[in-house]
Amino acid sequence: MAELIRIYEENPNPKEIKRVVEALRDGGLIIYPTDTVYGLGCDITNNAALERIAQVRGVKLEKANFSFICESLSNLSDYVRQIDTPTFKILKRNLPGPYTFVLPGNNNLPSVFRKKKTVGIRVPDNNICRALVAGLGNPIVSTSIRDDDEVLEYTTDPELILEKWDHLVDIVIDGGYGDNIPSTVIDLTTPEPEVIREGKGSLEIL
Repeated sequence: MAELIRIYEENPNPKEIKRVVEALRDGGLIIYPTDTVYGLGCDITNNAALERIAQVRGVKLEKANFSFICESLSNLSDYVRQIDTPTFKILKRNLPGPYTFVLPGNNNLPSVFRKKKTVGIRVPDNNICRALVAGLGNPIVSTSIRDDDEVLEYTTDPELILEKWDHLVDIVIDGGYGDNIPSTVIDLTTPEPEVIREGKGSLEIL
């Protein structure tokens, strides 16, 4: 049975953040708010949790296109190869924000992702998930719980999310109603930035 924990984005309660961080460290799966849709996440350093999230999603872990949720651009060097100045300027101008940027991965990637040449990096404009990453001390591996086909209440209302995911995750954070528009995904590993998915983030940044 999952636990529903209310956390306010304006001023996340440190005690509640700590409880969620401890669950992540113990291999827990959480559903949490971002600046777009609610996300399903786990600790990037916990292999058992990574296997579990892949199983819940019905994908092979080594082939999954999960995003890495970071607190700030200072996390980049953990898993991303050195990038050029124009690329960094795009990131700096638009993060935190509703974007996933595909960047070249480095040799520090967790072993299960070692074969991947690229990683999707997110720095959401949401105090709750950034506080979680700060408390954890490393990124959260994440995938959205949005349905691609329909706008459904159970992907935006935390109480309905709890009903649907009750036996699959350990904690659902109630951070208020979520959005149903995902992040804009932009590949910055190509000679020119390439839009993979148009979402909430404006394309005028390119």
